[in-house]
Amino acid sequence: MAEKILMKGNDAIAEGAIRAGCRFFAGYPITPQNEVPEYVSWRLPEVGGTFIQAESEVAAINMLYGASACGIRVMTSSSSPGISLKQEGISYCAGARLPIFYTNIVRGGPGLGNIAPSQGDYFQSTRGGGHGDYRVFCMAPGTVSEIANFPRHCYDIAFKYRIPTMILADGLLGQMMEPVEFDFEPIDPKSLPVPDWALGQCKPENRVVKSYDLRPGKMEEFNFALEKVLDEIEANEVMCEEINCDDAELILTGYGSAARACKSAMALARKEGLKVGVIRPITVWPFPKKVFFDIADRVKKFLVVEMSLGQYVEDVQLAVQGKAKIDIHKRPAGGLPTAEEVFDLIKKILGQA
Repeated sequence: MAEKILMKGNDAIAEGAIRAGCRFFAGYPITPQNEVPEYVSWRLPEVGGTFIQAESEVAAINMLYGASACGIRVMTSSSSPGISLKQEGISYCAGARLPIFYTNIVRGGPGLGNIAPSQGDYFQSTRGGGHGDYRVFCMAPGTVSEIANFPRHCYDIAFKYRIPTMILADGLLGQMMEPVEFDFEPIDPKSLPVPDWALGQCKPENRVVKSYDLRPGKMEEFNFALEKVLDEIEANEVMCEEINCDDAELILTGYGSAARACKSAMALARKEGLKVGVIRPITVWPFPKKVFFDIADRVKKFLVVEMSLGQYVEDVQLAVQGKAKIDIHKRPAGGLPTAEEVFDLIKKILGQA
């Protein structure tokens, strides 16, 4: 059995990325993710990597553009308004088909907001976030152990499909401490094949990395080609957790920290003989639409729990397609849902109050 290490979420995501082969990090401080660049600043040099504290978020994301174009496993991290500043650069990376990895440890908003945990960046994270037609592969961990292990999967997806990938967490997951067990051995990036598109290689053919093509019709062709890649990801890379759904009369659903409240509320309900299950998306893009669509044929009641003003619920509604009733429990900008308040709603919905 692998050794378990007690780690803070922000430290765990940094260590997970380095173990997954990250050798370049550029970022800028913002609470509640400051431990990520702090950890990387001393840990990356130990493995021969490069850490840069950039002069701004805009500078940091453009440094990733350059390093990624050389085929290096790169990373940046930030929190809400900092990620907003990086969105133009993320769109450029999507347009240049560069496999970057980044993480958003979400804080309350809009605006500068507060430093409390939130899920108010769901739309930004699952709809691309920047200008143009693109998506980013987005994973939503629910534990510190997951936040440590997901970077490897993000890098695998990023290089397989040549797209930006991200981990969407929040201030609670970033700051809490839990035992971590890494489920993969550290990767030496020197052992990985050099991508055939990467710059800086001594090859006879020309290699060009750019995010635009001004020839008539060429950007439309590019967008249709990118659509095929995104369709392939939706078909093959969905990840989801289903608990006690076989006999459920009510499905609770949430992601990240909100899913933890769902699981605890389900346990309280099951003790009272109430048939409650949980669906937790692990990838919020691609979203597990088929899981919701299929279960809505039998289960006619859903309760969405989210730490935002009704963003995640829209994907549930789109997936269910009107086949079931959907209630929502909202706790935005620092409000943390508790198992007890969700349990009270369960009893009301099932007529047990």
